[in-house]
Amino acid sequence: MNLIADLLLIAGAVGAAFYCFVLSRRLNRFTNLEGGMGGAVAVLSVQVDEMTKALETAQRTSRDSAQSLRDLTERAEAAASRIELVLASMHDLEEPEGLSHLPRSNRGAVRRNRRARLESENGALE
Repeated sequence: MNLIADLLLIAGAVGAAFYCFVLSRRLNRFTNLEGGMGGAVAVLSVQVDEMTKALETAQRTSRDSAQSLRDLTERAEAAASRIELVLASMHDLEEPEGLSHLPRSNRGAVRRNRRARLESENGALE
């Protein structure tokens, strides 16, 4: 009976050793840096570092663009206020004597009649 128990104990130890050997080989392949999961983790780590650098660059560019846009907006507002002042000062000017009888909408418009235009084109052709 002791002999059978010893044989079963030896068979169990050999089976456990074989299981540990197989598990060790699988674990080595899993953590292999060239083709296993370790390689994938290393590649992902490098990609995360590259994406972090790209994000920092994009944030810096965005900050610079926002500042530039802020400066341009301030310049545009200053120019708009100067234009408003010029327009306000133009309303204070006296009207020329020859245009006072025309309505305000026609004062700045230049109109040519069709006959004068045709005469000038005929004169140019001759």
